[in-house]
Parts: sequence; structure tokens; C-alpha cells
Amino acid sequence: MKEYTNLPFVQALQREEEILWINEKKQGFNEELLEVKASDIEDAEERLNRFAPFIQMSFPETEEAFGIIESKLQKIPKMKAYLNEKYDGKIEGELLVKLDSHLPIAGSIKARGGIYEVLKHTEDLALEEGLLTLEENYEKLASKEMRKFFGQHTIQVGSTGNLGLSIGISSAAIGYKVIVHMSSDAKQWKKDLLRSHGVTVKEYEDDYSKAVEEGRKESNQDPKSYFIDDENSKNLFMGYAVAARRLETQLIEMGQTIDEEHPLFVYIPCGVGGAPGGVTFGLKEIFQDNVHCFFVEPTQAPCMTLGMGTGLHNAISVKDIGLTGITDADGLAVGRPSGFVGRVMEPLLSGIFTLKDDKLYQYMKALYEREKVFIEPSAAAAFEGVVGLLNSPEGKEYIRNNGLENKMAKGIHIPWATGGRLVPDSIRKEYLSRGL
Repeated sequence: MKEYTNLPFVQALQREEEILWINEKKQGFNEELLEVKASDIEDAEERLNRFAPFIQMSFPETEEAFGIIESKLQKIPKMKAYLNEKYDGKIEGELLVKLDSHLPIAGSIKARGGIYEVLKHTEDLALEEGLLTLEENYEKLASKEMRKFFGQHTIQVGSTGNLGLSIGISSAAIGYKVIVHMSSDAKQWKKDLLRSHGVTVKEYEDDYSKAVEEGRKESNQDPKSYFIDDENSKNLFMGYAVAARRLETQLIEMGQTIDEEHPLFVYIPCGVGGAPGGVTFGLKEIFQDNVHCFFVEPTQAPCMTLGMGTGLHNAISVKDIGLTGITDADGLAVGRPSGFVGRVMEPLLSGIFTLKDDKLYQYMKALYEREKVFIEPSAAAAFEGVVGLLNSPEGKEYIRNNGLENKMAKGIHIPWATGGRLVPDSIRKEYLSRGL
């Protein structure tokens, strides 16, 4: 019998139970412990600012924000009232939602990391070829000469859906050939949307890890192909981390204070870990011990819980404990976590929740009916964090152990909505009909 199967939390995962796993390796914030630094975020933010004129020119929906890809932070008082009524009135502080579900271009959180890595690769190629300098206006990248140059290059990625959309749409706009390797759980409408942008979609009957493996193998055979690796990419990670600085500005504009007396709780749906890990790293850099970050995963695909909890990281898959990895939360349908992200998260992450698929639709429908905000099922997983922290024995113990009991009334809870804007109307109706 393998040693990890004796661990109580692994046995609970095997039984497909909804749990809150608390990360006992979390420490007080200390950047020296990390292999990524604040300077990496600054570098990423400066690069996104250089690209803003090109983004504004290429994607008209970004004009209002002058080419900056950002989403709203919104108060949701009716959703708070619903959750308090359904779960016996436990949310004392403010409930806000971060609407990365409505980000321009890709309609998901992947518009941050995915597009950022495409832009970084684009800048690297153009600088190396002498076609661009850091001082020039990056609108130049939209010229016929540039498109002809980038058309000689290919970008490839493995995806369950939203990362493929962000990379496919942005890469095609620059002029690259694009190949997205998609696992069996990817939704058909996402494949269709990619193909409408001229992207080649290759489908696999296997899971996310297989799509990544095959995509990497194919890309390695072409010297002009670049593979974007969601499992190990520092560039993707930094694109997500920039979100935290933007969130800080939004909180200030809303008059919200984050300090020792006003704690921040953030809940982020987790697949392989790149997006939630990057956001968490950025938030901890800014708010340090005053922010408490939690991931949320489906009970059939709790890969980060399993990887971090056993300490095996990417050396273990949910299939090793008898789970399928199959879930309606397609963006979270990942069997093996990112080892890079798991190790960075060890001193930072507060914990991880798991939830059953039927709850995805309940939270999704409640938000839509009360706030007229539509998010896709995988994004709705974030609300389990709010409910679970305040209602579960483990959540209450975390609050006690961290000296937060008398601070909850001044706290702020932010479920991070990760996708939804591009979901076709017919699919929206189907999703909403499933919410009870």
C-alpha cells in the first residue's frame, strides 16, 4: 500500500468528499524564500504597458482602457444576502467579485497569463531580429512586414479550453500560425471559436496532461515553433501576478483598506495552478500576511490539493487515487498539478477547497439571478471558498488560529470569477437550466 493512501485527507478525496485542506507549510511572508520576486512582476507590468498601443489597435474592445487588459471589481450585495440566507448568515464583511470572467479578448483569467506570454515571445523575436526597439511605438507590430515575419513562426499550447482561447485569439491577431492541442473535456464551442480565428485545433481522447505532452512533442520538432507550457511557465505565472497590482488600485478607488485589522480573503478556481498561483503570488507580494488565499477544485480533479498535501506535487495524479479527473468545470479538469506552482505556493497558500459539480450550477445561477452577472460553471467554484471558510470546522479553526475572529466584520471576501463572457447564448441557457 502506498504511504500517501493512509493520509486522512487523501482518503476523503478518494471518497469524493468536499473538504478544506489547510496548508500547514504556510509561513509569514518572506520574499527571500521564493524563486520569483517582485521585480519579475514589475518587468511583466512594464512589458504590458509597452504593448498597450498595439493591443488597443488590434482589439477595439480595449480602447476605453487604452490597451490595458483589465476587469471590474464589483460589489454583490444581493449575492451576499442569498449566501447568508442559505448558509445561516455568516458573511460579516464585504463581498466583492473580481470579474476576470469578462476580460477583453479571451473572456477569462487566461487573458492575463496566456496573452502576456504570447506578447513576451513576440517582443523577444522582434528584438532579436532587429525589427523593434524597446523605445519604439509597438503599434509597429501590426504592420504587414511584421505579420509576414510572425507568419513564419508557430505557437502551440495544450489546453482544456480557456488558455487555448487566449493564446489562439491573441497569436492569430499577431500573425502566427497557431496549434491548440485540446483534451477530451474541452467544450465544443471553444474548439469552434478557435477554428473561426484560423487556429488549428487538435483533439485528444485523453486528458489535459496528454494534450500537453503531445503538443510539446510536436512543437519540439519545429525550430520555429514555441510551446507555451501551463505546467511550468514562469512567463504565464507573471502575467497572472500583475493582476494583484491592478486589484490594489481598484480597492483603493472603492475606499477599501487592507491591513491587519481589515483582512482580505481571496478564492480562486484551480486547474493546473498557473493562474491562481500567479494571482496569489502577486497578492502576497502586496498585502503579505493580511491576505489569505485559497484555491477551489472539483472533487473529481483535486490535483493541487493532492500534489501539495502529499508533497509529491506533479509526481502524483488524481488517477493514482482512483479519481477520473472528469468534471463539468472544464477549465479545472486537470489530473496532475504544476510542480513549479505547487512549490512556490508552499509558504504562501492558506488552503484548498473541493466541491461537487452540482454546486457549480447553484452558485452560477444564484449570481446570475441576483446580480445579472453570468460566469461559467468553473468560475462559480470560487463561491465555495466563501461559504466553506465561514461554515466548515476547518475554516472556523483557520480563522481562530490566525487571530481573525474579531476582524471578520471588517474583512473583504473576493471570489475570483475566471471565465464566462464568451459562452454562447445557447450554452448559457443550458447551464442556467441546470442550476437548482
